[in-house]
Amino acid sequence: MTGTGHASLRIDTAAGSILCDPWVNPAYFASWFPFPDNSQLDWEALGDCDYLYVSHLHRDHFDAEHLKRFVSKNATVLLPEFPTSEMRDELTGLGFTKFLETKSDEVHELDGGLKIMIQALTSPTDGPIGDSSLWVEYDGIRILNQNDARPTDLTTFNALGHVHAHLLQFSGAIWYPMVYELPEAAKRAFGKQKRDRQFDRTFRYINDLKASHVVPIAGPPCFLDDELWQFNDIFGDEGNIFPDQWVFQQEYAKVGGTNSIVLLPGSVLSLSADAAETTHPVDSLEDFFARKREHLEEMRERKRPVIEAAKASWRHPEIDVLKEMKRRIEPLLDESVYLAKGVGGPVRFDLVGYDGASVESIVVDFPEKQVRHYADEKVRYRFRTERALIEHLLFVEEIDWVNSLFLSCRFSAARIGQYNEFVYSFFKCLSEERLQYAEGWFDQQKPDAEDIKLGDWIVQRRCPHLKADLTRFGIVDGNTLTCQLHGWKFDLPSGRCLTSVGHELRSRRAGAPAPDGDTGAVAAESVVGQG
Repeated sequence: MTGTGHASLRIDTAAGSILCDPWVNPAYFASWFPFPDNSQLDWEALGDCDYLYVSHLHRDHFDAEHLKRFVSKNATVLLPEFPTSEMRDELTGLGFTKFLETKSDEVHELDGGLKIMIQALTSPTDGPIGDSSLWVEYDGIRILNQNDARPTDLTTFNALGHVHAHLLQFSGAIWYPMVYELPEAAKRAFGKQKRDRQFDRTFRYINDLKASHVVPIAGPPCFLDDELWQFNDIFGDEGNIFPDQWVFQQEYAKVGGTNSIVLLPGSVLSLSADAAETTHPVDSLEDFFARKREHLEEMRERKRPVIEAAKASWRHPEIDVLKEMKRRIEPLLDESVYLAKGVGGPVRFDLVGYDGASVESIVVDFPEKQVRHYADEKVRYRFRTERALIEHLLFVEEIDWVNSLFLSCRFSAARIGQYNEFVYSFFKCLSEERLQYAEGWFDQQKPDAEDIKLGDWIVQRRCPHLKADLTRFGIVDGNTLTCQLHGWKFDLPSGRCLTSVGHELRSRRAGAPAPDGDTGAVAAESVVGQG
């Protein structure tokens, strides 16, 4: 295994090579950079691989510019079984043509005896609608690249045999608590709690798998913009949530951990059943991390032009922000049931103008299903950011504000009450496909799914394919129901899917008794149910 930075690595076997999550270019409004710096590796050689694995669409894992320029288009993409086609669509757009569509938790044997298994996580709260882990076996040697996925347990991987190297996240990857408008002492206390929880979660996973060796990856990012410099863990702040690999080794040792291996960009780990031999591009890991601030300051100066060029591209004064937010968001508010109810109140955006002083306040009013100017009412959540950032999101028609604005940490926030996951779930679902999936997923968490009446039929409310609301997208023509979101068809008398194997639909004629055990209640009647 060759370390290539952050969550990225290249796995080489006699049966082929797998490049995982290559990330080099700054992410999230040029706020995140990989640490240590990996931009000077020989990416032409590293990208000449047999297989490509991208764990999920977070931009510190999915670097479109780098994938397009440096990764061989002859590589076969190992595709997680995600609920939407977004990852395949994105990679196809970059020029990739070979895909192995894996089945979650199913072992796939590739050429030469190389075996892989990908476990896909599909909750709306997992990454940007999905996250995953990669298990690899060759010649009896097994590794688990868990990266920053958070499965409920690791029993599926344990059942496949002893793992020799376990690669997993240990550092923070979020904006809490740094951006919250709190007293510094409170932020430090909350940060320490989160830092401790991160380590505890990592140690639990390590103990569950009991691999021969542990490799801390998927963090930390570094912050090279002067405005964000304070987020780097170089100031002795016990509340900093971005500890590095050397700090992990020290914390792991406190709980008896002696089997960890640090991979810098360019480090090479040769793994066998009985041993692990590592070479590094530096003479001393301890000395390298002792000089962390010096490395960061050198990177900051070298990357300053990159950051300044990015900032110059964000302003779009021609954008009417209120008008465009209304156009983009109000139709989704109209369709949202579970997310809107979960948010439960208005969310306010304070947009700071180009002059750094003037502020325009816009409210996304979830109960009233509208976007409007702020009217001095109490709000549940408030975000303050530069107007230019929202202009850019609207200009590029960004569908995931979490995977752009919020992870950038280029904002401040205040809230009433506890953390509300529905706020962030909604703002990562600013597309028809994502919103319908998220709504359907939350709907499925109820013990009794709702039924609706479409024409002469009683059917389940959510399409079995990607959980679209059939009161909006269902069309009945004779004995066939079509979900217009993706064009999937179902035979109503049998419930059989006519588009693909599986995905049966619960359906019966109106007036017919419900089958035993069917407790779904008719919740709505669609006025577009006739074809």
